[in-house]
Amino acid sequence: MRFDLSLYLVTDASLCAAFGLERTVVEAVKGGVSFVQLRDKHASDADMIDQAKRLKAALAGSGVPLVINDRLEVALQSGADGLHVGQSDTAVQEARAALGPDALIGLSINTLEQLHAAPISLLDYVGLGPVFATPSKRDHAAPLGFEGLAQLAAASSLPSVAIGGLKAEHAEQVFQTGAHGLAVISAICGQASPFDAARAFARSKL
Repeated sequence: MRFDLSLYLVTDASLCAAFGLERTVVEAVKGGVSFVQLRDKHASDADMIDQAKRLKAALAGSGVPLVINDRLEVALQSGADGLHVGQSDTAVQEARAALGPDALIGLSINTLEQLHAAPISLLDYVGLGPVFATPSKRDHAAPLGFEGLAQLAAASSLPSVAIGGLKAEHAEQVFQTGAHGLAVISAICGQASPFDAARAFARSKL
């Protein structure tokens, strides 16, 4: 399926609690979010399958895909559009074999060595980061900065989305590196208005 990485929302259950997960995602999509990843490191598979099914229904007709972070079984059972995995998560080969040729599969990349070792033919996009240190993932790799991001984006033959501590004011610099979009968590989840927060990214690209 066709996809747009320009504004990629990664959900956070605790940050989305005030608005509720579905409302946060729907309002953010109305504001310009083009891609959604359901991420919840603490929910059970059963709870996450239910969340994913509800999000998939809420996104119906929007053209915005929903992928699942790491949990292959959740992606399979929920009817999500694909899976995003990290370097130590479900193997890309296993995910592709289970989900089939039409699923969207993304892989987190932090170094050129990881990029060169990635099974590119099995992937649809790569996540590059972290650009900056971020509290959402305490065990993250060393921050790339915009220079490191540009190096990885230039070396990638796949569409890429930058992640890690990014805010609306960084959008222009991210696109100048050659990355195809920004992945954000707290810059939208937990904000007073997810719609306005997403719109701020769209305006900053103008």
